[in-house]
Amino acid sequence: MRKTFIILSIILTIISIIFSVLPLGTLALAPIILAIITIFISFKKSTIAERTLPKRLFIVAYLCAIVVVGKTFLLKDKDAKDTKFEQQKAETKQEAKKELEDLEKDLK
Repeated sequence: MRKTFIILSIILTIISIIFSVLPLGTLALAPIILAIITIFISFKKSTIAERTLPKRLFIVAYLCAIVVVGKTFLLKDKDAKDTKFEQQKAETKQEAKKELEDLEKDLK
């Protein structure tokens, strides 16, 4: 039973690492929480001498959680204003108005 939880913990920790690197937001917390739960169970099922691997997996899972929470709350997306596009848009609008005025003059 202990080996099953160790293997499941390793797999979930690897998935947690992958999800924490990808831009998934808080969705990455789901495998991290599952990994922490299975690591805790494997830690409890292990003897004192066998607890080194679950301890290391705990550290990795907590680091993944810190990275995900840090990316979610500390990094903000910034919208860059494209001044060239805005200028072209205004020029195009002015040209369109001028053409319409010329058409009106031609019709009269």
